[in-house]
Amino acid sequence: MIGNELRELALLCLLETDAAEKAVRVFALAHDWAAGKLRLDTHAKIAASAAIPGRPAKPELVLPKELAHRSMITPEGRATLIHAMTHIEFNAINLALDALWRFADMPAAYYTDWLRVAHEEAQHFSMLAAHLHTLGYQYGDFPAHNSLWEMADKTRDDVLARIALVPRTMEARGLDATPKVRAKLAQAGDQTAAAIMDIILREEVGHVLVGNHWYGYLCALRGQEPIATYAQLARQYAAPVLRGPFNLAARKAAGFSDAELAALSVNNT
Repeated sequence: MIGNELRELALLCLLETDAAEKAVRVFALAHDWAAGKLRLDTHAKIAASAAIPGRPAKPELVLPKELAHRSMITPEGRATLIHAMTHIEFNAINLALDALWRFADMPAAYYTDWLRVAHEEAQHFSMLAAHLHTLGYQYGDFPAHNSLWEMADKTRDDVLARIALVPRTMEARGLDATPKVRAKLAQAGDQTAAAIMDIILREEVGHVLVGNHWYGYLCALRGQEPIATYAQLARQYAAPVLRGPFNLAARKAAGFSDAELAALSVNNT
């Protein structure tokens, strides 16, 4: 890698278009940071030199309603579901990298938190992509949707909106969905994929916890009440309406307040 500033290198990783290479570059970035080879400039104003995020020509991106639903009985159906999860993890790498490089003047721990998240998301992507390969497919073989990144793009100018509506909303939905995905894969006899889902759920709780921590920090910094601020941001940016059932235990472990969980419990159906 050229240069040794963490946020600039995170942007270079984000711009990488080859999915597997992006993961490798994130692994190297995390290694070099842990080894003390990199510096961090929290105040630098950095500009991207190309379209964000870097992504491969495939998968073809379509609307969520255009994605086909296949039976878990067939290997292709199972591969379709694993591919969808692989795509989510690819997007999650990009989301963490974007949070790391884009927003200046945050505490140093903010950047190292998102580096850790990017590293773990790259591990998730690599595990799923490798397992997909054992089924005779590779990342890009099926269409996918871009909803996760679309919300990141909408919130690119405000770190509070980004943290409120990406990790605490879009990614927190994974806490609710992952147990159901795991059950489908296990029922279909794919115990390897089910074990990967166990790892992902455990670590995604930590990722959403990072989002909740920095959301609380930013609300306190700006003198804003968290629940009312979230409602206002959700309206302003047209965030998806939260619908149950919710994984309340995982959400509690991920740092959602008792008041937030109580509000969700009303619609936990």
